[in-house]
Amino acid sequence: MRSLSLAALATLSVLITAPVLAQTTTPSTTTKPSTTSPAPAATPEAKPGTPAATTTAPSQAGLIDINTASKEQLDALPQIGSARAEAIIKGRPYKAKNELVDRYILPQNVYDAIKDKIIARQKS
Repeated sequence: MRSLSLAALATLSVLITAPVLAQTTTPSTTTKPSTTSPAPAATPEAKPGTPAATTTAPSQAGLIDINTASKEQLDALPQIGSARAEAIIKGRPYKAKNELVDRYILPQNVYDAIKDKIIARQKS
């Protein structure tokens, strides 16, 4: 009877730890965002005087404005082809970049792939 309890305990411990082991592999695959970290790190070397300003300036400098970008600029984004670029242009103006999903111009997975590379600037 005791050996059955130990076997059941061992089985339960394996079942309980299996999801934990599966979850620990997920953060290690999220190294992709850290590959974008070295790019801004290279910019502060060029401007060591103001580190706070240099972290925001490079991120906005590389952003594509969906309200003014050309078809070629939009087409260069990942998962955006000429048809989606034309749809983005036809839907202008945008108050926020998430309107691409709200207006059903882009599916959520495509928006997730480009949301860090675009911005919707307003005319002043």
